Amino acid sequence: MSYTGEVSVGGDADVRETAALRITKVATPPFENNCYLLRCTATGETLLVDAAGDAPRLLDLVGDGRLVGIVETHGHWDHVQALAEVQAASGAPVLVHPGDADDLPVPADRLVQDGDRVAVGECGLSVIHLDGHTPGSIALLYEGDAERPHLWSGDSLFPGGAGNTNQDADRFGRLIDDLERKVFGPLPDQTWVYPGHGKDTTLGAERGSLAEWHERGW
Repeated sequence: MSYTGEVSVGGDADVRETAALRITKVATPPFENNCYLLRCTATGETLLVDAAGDAPRLLDLVGDGRLVGIVETHGHWDHVQALAEVQAASGAPVLVHPGDADDLPVPADRLVQDGDRVAVGECGLSVIHLDGHTPGSIALLYEGDAERPHLWSGDSLFPGGAGNTNQDADRFGRLIDDLERKVFGPLPDQTWVYPGHGKDTTLGAERGSLAEWHERGW
């Protein structure tokens, strides 16, 4: 069956196959967070994006691969519930932006900044720092698929709007500016967006609403 990106807690994972990267999306408790396993099809090396919950399920989804990194898109507690258990079981290094490193339950092994590269086997992803939802929120961008770029946005971009900035105008301004300059500006409409909660979207589906987001301030 084709990938839809629609998953629910307790339900099946959804898998998308690209030429070099297998993308597995699963919803985990306690707050229906999305977790993503990115596996290089040539080497089996796997990267986990957000160890949000249900460590046994995440470790099982690694399968016969080798977990080579756990990237936290930000440090909010609902995104790190399984981090200590997954890290202890796998020995995989933990990667996070320095702005959120102190919020993790375990020490970070690598601090990543805007523009850094994260390797998983023969595939590489770019780090995009998106200040606003938290000081150290990041997205990951994969441009190795000929059909479309793929963007894991954490809680910084969802269908229908930017991430929560608690009605703080300064934080919202920083986030929407970063989204426009680093995401909507350089990336094409077909870019697929994998958020930290809920359904996926594309930049094309959201681009026409940017003016509305500015006006409402969230």
